[in-house]
Order: sequence, then C-alpha cells, then structure tokens
Amino acid sequence: MVSKEEVLKVLKNVYDPEIPVNVVDLGLIYEVEVDEKNNVSIKMTLTAPGCPLGVFLTKMVEDAVKEGIPEVNDVKVELVWDPPWTPDRMSKEAKQLLGLE
Repeated sequence: MVSKEEVLKVLKNVYDPEIPVNVVDLGLIYEVEVDEKNNVSIKMTLTAPGCPLGVFLTKMVEDAVKEGIPEVNDVKVELVWDPPWTPDRMSKEAKQLLGLE
C-alpha cells in the first residue's frame, strides 16, 4: 500500500516555477489521502489566488505522483483556498532559503 509519506517524498521534487522551493516545504500541500486501492487525493493551494501557474502546478503535482510511485492507480488534485496560504505554512528550511528567518 502506498503511504502518505511516499507521496510527500515525491512531491518534494516539485518546485514552484516562481519560487525556488518545493511545494511541500512551501506549505502548498494541505492534505494527502491514499485509499485501499492506492488512489491518491491531494488538496493543495497556491501562494495567491490569482497565480497564473495554478493549472500548470497542479498538473506537475499529479504527474509527479503518477510517475514517481508506480503503484498509484489514480491521482486527484483539488485546488483549495481555505485556509488561505501564508508564509507561516513554510518549513523552517524554506524560510531560511528565502531569507525569511
């Protein structure tokens, strides 16, 4: 069975095209669920609702999971806005990299 940790590990290879930080450390991944059939459901957000790369980034997340974990059958990525993203969601490493800490 595929684990949430495996999915998050793969997603650490997906970088926001505008910020040199992966989507996990940036705090864009809100929820990962894996069912008994290895279908993955991801809730994620963007740094801003008007981000023109939203469709592109969600497709990158979907493709990374499908390609990075062969046991996965299906991936659904839902873009959500609640709670709104803030820099507080970033990992300590991401904040250091961007000079915020």
